Amino acid sequence: MLFDNHKKTIKPYLAIFDLDETLIAADSASLWNAFLVQKGLAPQSLLEEEQRLMQAYAKGTLDMNTYMEATLQPIKGCDITKISALVEEFVEEKIKPALYPDALARIEWHKKRGDHVLIISATSEHLVKPIATMLNVEDVIAIELETINGIFTGNTKGTLSYQQGKVIRMKAWLDNQDTEFKGSYGYSDSINDLPMLDAVDRPFAVNPDPALSLHAQVQDWTIMDWRHDNNILR
Repeated sequence: MLFDNHKKTIKPYLAIFDLDETLIAADSASLWNAFLVQKGLAPQSLLEEEQRLMQAYAKGTLDMNTYMEATLQPIKGCDITKISALVEEFVEEKIKPALYPDALARIEWHKKRGDHVLIISATSEHLVKPIATMLNVEDVIAIELETINGIFTGNTKGTLSYQQGKVIRMKAWLDNQDTEFKGSYGYSDSINDLPMLDAVDRPFAVNPDPALSLHAQVQDWTIMDWRHDNNILR
C-alpha cells in the first residue's frame, strides 16, 4: 500500500482520480490535439499519428515517450504564456462540456467528508493543471514538461505518470506531505492504471475498458457507471 502511518499525523482519506475518461467523457490530450489542428497550429497528420498511438494505449502497450515526443511537437518552441492562453480557451470550449456530472458529485462527496482530493494523469501538466483548477482541485500529478526561459522545449522531465510511473510519482508526492492519511480511494477507467488501483485501499473502476472491467469483476471491485447526461450520483 501507499502509506506508512508511523511517521506523520493521520488525517482523512486520500481520493485519487484519473482524469481522462474518468472525470471527463473524453481524452483531454486527444481533444487538445484536435483543437490545435482546428486552430491551424498543428497538421492533420498529428491526429492520424495520435489515433495509431492511442490504439496501443487501449491495449496497454503504448510507449509514452513516443506519444509525448509526437504530441508535443506543436508547442515546441512556444512561449508558456501564449500556450496558457490557448489552454484557457480550450478548457472552456472543449473540457467543460465533457465533464461527467457524476464525477463532480463524487469529488464533492469526498470533500464533504474531509478527504483530500488528488488528480493524477498521464496527460501533460500544461493541460491537467488548468482542468484541475476548474474542478477546484489543488493537487495534481501529471507529466512534467521541460521549459527553458519560459519556452517549451518539446521534452518531458522526470518520471512519466503513466502505468507504474503513477505509483512512483504518488509515493514521492506522499513523502512530501506533512500529514498521513487513514487510507485511499482510487478511481480510473483504464487497464493502464492497474498499478495505481492495486496500490490504493479502495479501488473503483469507472466506466472501465474491457480489460479493467474483467479484472474488477474478478477482484470484486466496485464498478461505477457514470453517464455524461446524468447528474445523479450513484
